[in-house]
Amino acid sequence: MARRNAEPLLIVELKTTLSFELILQAVDRLKVSESVYIAFPANAPLWRNKWKRVRALCQRLGIGIITLNIKTLSVKVRLDPLPYKPRGNRQRQIRLLAEFEKRVGDPNTGGTSRKPIMTAYRQDALRCLASLKKGPQTLVEIRVKTGVIRASSILQKDHYGWFERVSRGKYQLSPGGIQAVVDYQDAIADLTRQ
Repeated sequence: MARRNAEPLLIVELKTTLSFELILQAVDRLKVSESVYIAFPANAPLWRNKWKRVRALCQRLGIGIITLNIKTLSVKVRLDPLPYKPRGNRQRQIRLLAEFEKRVGDPNTGGTSRKPIMTAYRQDALRCLASLKKGPQTLVEIRVKTGVIRASSILQKDHYGWFERVSRGKYQLSPGGIQAVVDYQDAIADLTRQ
């Protein structure tokens, strides 16, 4: 803690490593002063690996960052504590809302990491997959049966490796698509019921 003349109180939380506990302590110090810094060695693993995210978090909290170079005994101020004023990202919000509007239900289970995220695009691809279970079809047939407007783009780009082109405008399931029918049978059943 330091103070020069009548200036506001300055608090620096110093630890040998960057941790969540250090950030929590700095947040507690914000009750006493608006000028709070966290300080730690510049070679701290969390700082080295996630410095952009740590900096963004501290910026949002209004906490400053100081790093110490133990070899040269130097100090570097990486971030000054300032009140956070968020800037909205309108384009990102529009994309997120469009995805939300197109997606059916809430098929993603929280906390899972080994299962692909079910996006509106994947749901449309699964609708096309379900339609092609019955055999090769034209793009027009698939679009009419599934109601997927972007069916031609999904089948032509084939991001998941599920579709094969039989002839111009006609598609069938690839071996990966046949396996996907089994892997996603519950999701397909939910989508075809609606």
